[in-house]
Amino acid sequence: MLHSFWAKTLLFLAGVIAIAVGAAGLFWPVTFHASSGISLGDNASLLSELRAPAAMLLLAGGFILGAAFVARWRLAAIWVSAALYLAYGLTRVFSIALDGVPHDTLLMAGGLELAVGGICALMIWKSRTVTGVVI
Repeated sequence: MLHSFWAKTLLFLAGVIAIAVGAAGLFWPVTFHASSGISLGDNASLLSELRAPAAMLLLAGGFILGAAFVARWRLAAIWVSAALYLAYGLTRVFSIALDGVPHDTLLMAGGLELAVGGICALMIWKSRTVTGVVI
C-alpha cells in the first residue's frame, strides 16, 4: 500500500499544499490572510504568532513531499499527514461551533483538510486491515 501510485500521489499533493500554505503564511502573512478576509495590520506580536506555525507547516510539508520519493519515510509521512490535516480540519469544525461560520475561503480550506486527512487515515486503516499489522 505504501509503495502504490496512490500513496505517492497523496503524499505529493499533501506535501505541495502544506509547503504552499506554509510558505505563504511565513513570508507573506498579511497578503495570505487578507485573501481570507482577515486584516492583520502591523502588529509584530500577531505576525510572529502566525509565522511560527506557518514555518512548522512548511517543514512538515517538505517532509511529506520528500516521502513521495523516499520509501522509508512514507509510513511516518502518512501518519504526519493524517494528523496535520485532520487537526486543521477538525479544529475548523470546532471553531464553527464556537465562533460561527468563517469566510468561504476558510470553509473550502477546511473541506480540503478534512478530505486529505481522511484519505490518509483511511490509507492507514486499510493498510492495517490488509496486513493485520498496526502501522
